[in-house]
Formats: sequence, C-alpha cells, structure tokens
Amino acid sequence: MKTNPFRLPELGYQLTDLAPMMSKQTLSYHYGKHFQTYVDNLNRMVNNSHFEGLSIEDIVRKAPEGPLANNAGQVLNHQLFFEQFLPAKDAKIPSGELQFLIEQSFGSFDAMREKMNKEAKSFFGSGWTWLAMNEEGKMIVLSLPNGDNPLRHGWKPILTIDLWEHAYYLDYQNRRTEYLENFWLLINWRVISKRIV
Repeated sequence: MKTNPFRLPELGYQLTDLAPMMSKQTLSYHYGKHFQTYVDNLNRMVNNSHFEGLSIEDIVRKAPEGPLANNAGQVLNHQLFFEQFLPAKDAKIPSGELQFLIEQSFGSFDAMREKMNKEAKSFFGSGWTWLAMNEEGKMIVLSLPNGDNPLRHGWKPILTIDLWEHAYYLDYQNRRTEYLENFWLLINWRVISKRIV
C-alpha cells in the first residue's frame, strides 16, 4: 500500500484525555512537534528515492542503517505508541488469544508487565522497550536504541514504551519508574490484540 506522503495519524482521543498520566502539554510536544518532525524528515528523505511509494513497514525493514532507517523507525514507533492508548477509565487488561500468548510466554500478565518495566528501567539512553512476537510466535521483551524497531530483526512489534525523555520529562522529570507504572493504566488492549494477527 502506498502511503506517501506520510502524515501524522489521527489520535483516537483528545489531547486532554490521558491526563494526569500523560498531560496535554506532553502530548502537544511529543505528538504535535517531535512526531511531526520525524514525519517531515521522512517525507524529504523518501522523495524521489527508490523508497518512495513503499509502506512505512517496508521502509523500516529495508532501509540501510543511518538517517533514513532512524527517521522511518521513529515514525513507525511513534505511530504504534500513540495508537495504543485509551483514557485511563476505559483501560482494561488483555483477554482472549493475547492473554493466552502472554501467559504462555511469561506465566502471567503481571510477570510480563514486571519484565517490561525492569527492562525499561535498566535501559541506558534513548530508545524503546518492546513486547514483540518472534518467528515461532512466542512473545519476547527487548529494548532497542534510538529509532530501531523489531521489524528490522524479523519480529512483530506488539506494544511499545517510549524511553526518550521527551515522552515523559514534562510530567515526571527524571522519575522514569513513575512514568512506567502509569503507562499501563492507558493501554487499549483491543488495539494490542489486533497486532498479534
């Protein structure tokens, strides 16, 4: 599917809907400015290149290491990040096949969440912590630096935590642990369930 020129995806919620876990100010900067910059850079880079007309997923898979891979990765990573949220009052826990896969891989939802939080807390620098599905259909947890994405490693991205400071610094300053705890209150598990197909 041809998706150029790339655009910011519409949010399924208002900028005020995720507060106080994620404030309007944070979303305005993170979604409206940082994400927009990656989209603008990517559009410039693919224009008149052999990547023009490819989907964002194909560019992420195929781009050589460097600026194009980083910008394409950041566009896809942010797209997955922002579409996975719901206002806290609507958030649930996983069910159905997603719940089964999580329990099969980690023993329980709580164990998976604890593993992701531990991975995210210990990650040094800027990047992303992922719940991904490997080639055998098993759920795995990993962190990747900068704009890297599980697709570049042959894995399917399922859920992601943005560890760049601009994702949380206005709301939490250096309290990454508090950001991580509140992150789980906002997940739209219906969206996550569609990613395992």
